[in-house]
Amino acid sequence: MKTYADTSLLFSLYSTDANSTKADAWRVPNPDPWPFTAFHRLELRNALNLAVFQNRLTPVEVQSAWQEVENDIAAGLLVVRGGLWHRIFGEAEAIAANHTSAIGCRTLDVLHVAGAKPTWLRKSE
Repeated sequence: MKTYADTSLLFSLYSTDANSTKADAWRVPNPDPWPFTAFHRLELRNALNLAVFQNRLTPVEVQSAWQEVENDIAAGLLVVRGGLWHRIFGEAEAIAANHTSAIGCRTLDVLHVAGAKPTWLRKSE
């Protein structure tokens, strides 16, 4: 893998924003798989749900975007990468999925809350 996509590029690819046309045009000639980390999962999930809070996306659009992400993981276009923080990021992703669209959390706020919850310590790797 030669390319690492930041979350803003992933957001533009999986939803519709001002940069989506450019992102789509760039992706077509660059089909190589990209690493997809726990931080990507968390930040993209939260960004999509924050867009619901900001009335830029609907919950149905977010669900559709996330299904595309899951499809690309299954197809090998996004390659899941682990890391030391994968459990805490997983907890943070669950918080983002369940609360951001209602209360408008930013990713680092969600990460702070997940880190403060002792439940992630008990999960097996």
